Amino acid sequence: MAYQSIDLSVSEGLARVVLNQPEIGNPINATFCEDWAAVANELLSRPEVRAVLITARGKFFSVGGDIQMFSKNLETLPQKIREWASDLHTGVARLARLDAPLVVAVHGTCIGGACALVANCDLVFSARSARFGAAYTQIGYTCDAGATTGLASRMGIARARRFLLLAETLEAEEAGRIGLVDHVVEDAVLVEEAEKAAIRLSRGPTLAYGEIRRLFSRALSQPLDAQLEDEAQALSRAASSADAREGILAFVEKRKPNFQGR
Repeated sequence: MAYQSIDLSVSEGLARVVLNQPEIGNPINATFCEDWAAVANELLSRPEVRAVLITARGKFFSVGGDIQMFSKNLETLPQKIREWASDLHTGVARLARLDAPLVVAVHGTCIGGACALVANCDLVFSARSARFGAAYTQIGYTCDAGATTGLASRMGIARARRFLLLAETLEAEEAGRIGLVDHVVEDAVLVEEAEKAAIRLSRGPTLAYGEIRRLFSRALSQPLDAQLEDEAQALSRAASSADAREGILAFVEKRKPNFQGR
């Protein structure tokens, strides 16, 4: 399926999702919100997808919310926001339900809702020259796209709250120090390094990855006994997979496992 603001391709288990409105800074506009939900739906329907790599074309990763679009819809903006957020949030929620881990490579500027999308990925690679900005409160807005969940899970609640309230801008090294970014690499090798990680994940035990992703999504929202039971049930499901059998046999036979994502 073709999308207006995103390029999607799948090869050898790796889905490549490319933000593709470079001439206007890859904003989070109505088109992108609709496409984000549709891409998530497509990925959910493709069992061959075992990892996802998110990149962007152009000078910026994303300039965040489309202020020009907002300014043209001031009278109906509250209703429009609900419509756009419905699509955007559907995409965020459904990507969170994938077994396939999400890897993102950030270059240039990453602002507002784009920071939220990045924070909800499993592995974040950043170019050394990249910058991350909260921005929301600079225009009197609150946050979206899972910002409170993603940023809090990476930075901790107090640091994430400060980032949003003060509309801070972080250099890549600082973003790495506080946990928003996992790996800061030289600009020239950003996509190469992120792709290496994504390919490695695409060859791993996909069902186990999915169980781990879901366990962490509930880790701080329920009592310990409930989390322990969820871990036991997830472990039991993983143990029934072909990949778990392969992993055990490979260990015993002293060879590298050949996982198939089943």
